[in-house]
Amino acid sequence: MTNPTSTTPTGTGRAGRREWTALGVLMLPLLLVSMDVSVLYFAIPAISADLEPSGTQQLWIFDVYAFVLAGLLMTMGSLGDRVGRRRLLLIGAAAFGAASLVAAYADSAETLIAARAVLGIGGATLMPSTMAIVRTMFTDPAQRAKAIGVWSAVTTGGIALGSVLSGVLVQYFWWGSVFLVNLPAMALLLVLGPILLPESKDPAPGRFDLLSVPLSMAAVLPVVYGLKEIPSEGVRPLYVVSITVGLLFAALFVRRQRTAAAPMIPPALFRGRGFAPAVVLNLVSSFAMTGSAFFTTQYLQSVLGKSAMEAALWALLPSLPIGMAAPLATSLVHKGVDRAYVVTAGFAIAAAGYVMLALAGTDSLRLVLTACAVLASGIVMVMSQMTDLALGAAPVERAGTASSLLETGAEFGGALGMAVLGSIGTAVYRHEIPSGAPAPAHETLGGALAVAARLPGRTGQALVTAAREAFTSGMHGAAVAAAAVLVLAAAAAAASLRRIHVRQSPPVAQTAEAVEAAEAVA
Repeated sequence: MTNPTSTTPTGTGRAGRREWTALGVLMLPLLLVSMDVSVLYFAIPAISADLEPSGTQQLWIFDVYAFVLAGLLMTMGSLGDRVGRRRLLLIGAAAFGAASLVAAYADSAETLIAARAVLGIGGATLMPSTMAIVRTMFTDPAQRAKAIGVWSAVTTGGIALGSVLSGVLVQYFWWGSVFLVNLPAMALLLVLGPILLPESKDPAPGRFDLLSVPLSMAAVLPVVYGLKEIPSEGVRPLYVVSITVGLLFAALFVRRQRTAAAPMIPPALFRGRGFAPAVVLNLVSSFAMTGSAFFTTQYLQSVLGKSAMEAALWALLPSLPIGMAAPLATSLVHKGVDRAYVVTAGFAIAAAGYVMLALAGTDSLRLVLTACAVLASGIVMVMSQMTDLALGAAPVERAGTASSLLETGAEFGGALGMAVLGSIGTAVYRHEIPSGAPAPAHETLGGALAVAARLPGRTGQALVTAAREAFTSGMHGAAVAAAAVLVLAAAAAAASLRRIHVRQSPPVAQTAEAVEAAEAVA
């Protein structure tokens, strides 16, 4: 029987031109899925004017994509290991393309929300499937590390590019065009995928544990919801209860994985050398990356007074050094530098970026952009190495499951970063804003600017100045806290990653499940 994960016809274990071409094809859907996180930034005013959604509907238009994506990542990663990663990728691409077409021509808020939910389902199939296919195509550790570096750079770049592309398309076309741009890439994937991409799956996966699907969603969604709402709405009983309920279901989910005959997430994955530290450190990286974006996007627009389009274009500048970070980290590791030192350095660089952010004033465009570049470069160094370590530590037949755990951890980390750092920034802001300011000004910087616009002359300008200084002080407080977290993460990386090297996972035939399957056939 042919090994279903074999992708190199030469038998040398090294990928050739076909695999690198396939990687380019894989990057198209990955870029679009990551762009969809931010693609509505500039489209929402036009959508609001056309579809007239209520305030609650507008929130769901924004959030339903991320919620569905986060809730289904583990399910889709495990499903891909069972039915085939290429098959699931192509099904997801078809769903993503169809939902994009429906979203583009939606004639009501309800239709657009439903289409965004299906986009989230498609995204949940695409993200772990692309990473798992990369793992199976590139069995040579050095080549795999380079391919994962490209994967990380595309993911990071897509989020930044999404907002800019949204602004350009809405300016010259109509809001539906931000969804139609997905169609050519998905069509190309559906045509070239069956030709270039290898099929791979677990040869002995066991029965799919249906009970784990609702348990995983009940664990993920309430926690992500609560964490996402706290930064803007404050710590309210509803959000605390939501997080608590999610954690209770998480405990039930973990118990189910330990007792089920064929669990969705095999506990043995976490016994792989380096896998658990990689998932945790990747979560911390996402915490730092998303937490910084919460402040820097508001700083560019509300403190410096840039338009949304100007802010998005300025935010692209840090992408240049960020794009070089992952290849640099990969090169260092494969030249013999201990991975622990590279990851520790990445966290230290990111911490330095936060320290720079803590020194920014209310008119520090260059310093903030430099801080973003330094911070994100350090984080991308860490993320690329943690992704490579986790996928190298996991058995190749569990590549989809391993990928989904990394992605789910990143979702949690991002939500936690916004909740913790956002809450710190908000607390400092409310402490610093003058006590005599109008009530809306005590809530958010946006509220203060809206009130100031209705106040006469110097009174309004004084409130604007005070609010911008208060927000900057809040950013300082959050930056100091984040820098401290990253310093602790650097110490943890140095301690936990020493002498951990990526090795090729054992062939499928050597795994316990495959041996049992072979014995059953015999």
